[in-house]
Amino acid sequence: MFETAELGSKIDKKTFKREGPKARAELLEVQRVVAGSGLAPVVIISGGDEYGKVPVLDLLLSWLDARGVESYALSDPTDEERERPRFWRFWRLLPARGKMSILIGSWYSHPVVERAYERLDELEFEREMRRIRDFEVMLAHEGVPVVKLWLHLAKSVHKKRLAKVKRDPRSRWLISEESWTNFKRYDEFRRTAEEAIRLTSGGVAPWHIVESVDDRYRNLTVVTTLTRALQDAVHSDDAHRAKRSGRKAKISLPRARKANLIRQLDLTLALPDNEYEEKLEQYSARLAKLVRQLRDAERSLTLVFEGPDAAGKGGAIRRLTGAMDARLYRVISVAAPTDEEASHPYLWRFWRHLPRRGRVTVYDRSWYGRVLVERIEGLAEREEWKRAYAEINEFEAQLTEFGTIVIKFWLAISPEEQLRRFRDRQTTPYKQYKLTEDDWRNRKKWDGYETAASDMIERTSTDNAPWVLIEAEDKRWTRIQVLRTVCRHVRKALKG
Repeated sequence: MFETAELGSKIDKKTFKREGPKARAELLEVQRVVAGSGLAPVVIISGGDEYGKVPVLDLLLSWLDARGVESYALSDPTDEERERPRFWRFWRLLPARGKMSILIGSWYSHPVVERAYERLDELEFEREMRRIRDFEVMLAHEGVPVVKLWLHLAKSVHKKRLAKVKRDPRSRWLISEESWTNFKRYDEFRRTAEEAIRLTSGGVAPWHIVESVDDRYRNLTVVTTLTRALQDAVHSDDAHRAKRSGRKAKISLPRARKANLIRQLDLTLALPDNEYEEKLEQYSARLAKLVRQLRDAERSLTLVFEGPDAAGKGGAIRRLTGAMDARLYRVISVAAPTDEEASHPYLWRFWRHLPRRGRVTVYDRSWYGRVLVERIEGLAEREEWKRAYAEINEFEAQLTEFGTIVIKFWLAISPEEQLRRFRDRQTTPYKQYKLTEDDWRNRKKWDGYETAASDMIERTSTDNAPWVLIEAEDKRWTRIQVLRTVCRHVRKALKG
């Protein structure tokens, strides 16, 4: 795979001086077009540290319009990053629409190094590559094309360059003991890189291998390759826009089903007031103790609440948070995305709020909006909400693999009880702010929302991130069931 990048191609100064300005002008022009298109490219510069990654980055930053690009040189994760799933640090670096991010080091670095040192076996490595491939496909769907450049040197050239840099006092600091250690495993790194490229060089995010023996050849090749890749991304986006031109997302109202998971619930279940107070005190004390144990167990907790308007999500959440140290939890109330959130891929705003180890994040509505309100109201294309099931399952799989305890609640009420609660809100001054025109409008689509929720539960309830359906007609019953469920799941996870 790398043989063609070991031919020793060169460009003389005269040629570079002639062709460089043309290449720079073309790169600036495509950057301008990208900014207007609303794409948000990510450029990955990979390869050994001595292959010219830093000079390439310096060149790109000097040739591009600095107002539209950010660069990141990734090294070992910070303490904050180690306390969240591995991809959290990369989601944070995704650019807003119209901007570009350039990364030295990426989501490839860790698995490639681990495999080269045989700390990952073949199956684990392939699994990591599949996850990366799916991640890049998802980014492409969300308007984030990924341009991947692999700078390559033959083994003999690599050794000479290491020795040359070490002899030069001005650049000696660039070569660490780790560089020499990695060079001793050059063959292992090469095989691993070739395998990574083979497994992840798909149609939406192909790898571009760049021969790096000659600096001028390498630099000009990087610029022209990046320019072509961005042009291809713009043309692909233009074709997609043309296909959708003048067409709104189709409102998808699923047919109501007489039998579904939600309708099987017994909504008559209730709890007497005296029993409620006793159990509230019991489970609150238990939860307070369990949450304090999360830190020592290196676990975190994510709770998701969904359900019809007025189902009692807020009341259930307040009973949970009332039992926890306020320093240890955050409640994220999810509404329509802000301008900043809308300028990033859909899941970005949820990734950014993931809890550190020992902490709790409670989502009052969540990423499931894509397959509920966005599906029903035509705010997402059919292809967007259809693929969201798999994207959400992958998102939650990364959380649970890291050690995050994920519990998802659907609070179920009848349309009659919802109407009663709406009318109560209308006549109670301190509750009136809770009732909006959207609430009344959504009520008219009750069957569609219920069927969409049933589809969601069936497709995204997993062993490690289960949906828990709670009968919510009686608020006392609802709150105790939520508290008891959280205690049971957390206690089981901590023991496991």
